[in-house]
Amino acid sequence: MQDREAYQAAYVEMDALKRSVSGVVGSVIAGVDGLLLLHDLTGGPEPHDIAALAATTFGLGRQTGLALRQGAFRESTIRSHKGYFSVYAVGDAALLAVLGGEGLNIARLHLEARLVTERLIGMLDVHVQAQSRL
Repeated sequence: MQDREAYQAAYVEMDALKRSVSGVVGSVIAGVDGLLLLHDLTGGPEPHDIAALAATTFGLGRQTGLALRQGAFRESTIRSHKGYFSVYAVGDAALLAVLGGEGLNIARLHLEARLVTERLIGMLDVHVQAQSRL
């Protein structure tokens, strides 16, 4: 994980998402390869596991879009008995994964997360490119 100060703007976005959408437990930002970049989880699932699940969700969504000729992956949501797992594309190389509880306002999450991903694209572009060269 990189220095928190270097990514303060991204952390501010994740915090704002948590505060503005009822039921958001936390978020993970990962590369499409499953590499954990940032997270604001304070308990529960391991952030590296969430990053890997986000990449897996992206892979399935990408292949579905290709097979159906519907274009590039944008987002996917899984609703389980006790909560939600939503993954949003942040440009071409990163993902925003959001964990939500049973009471998550999913419609509000979709509206807010789409705006957040647009703002995150510029913030994360340099870091994701550097990670891909490692």
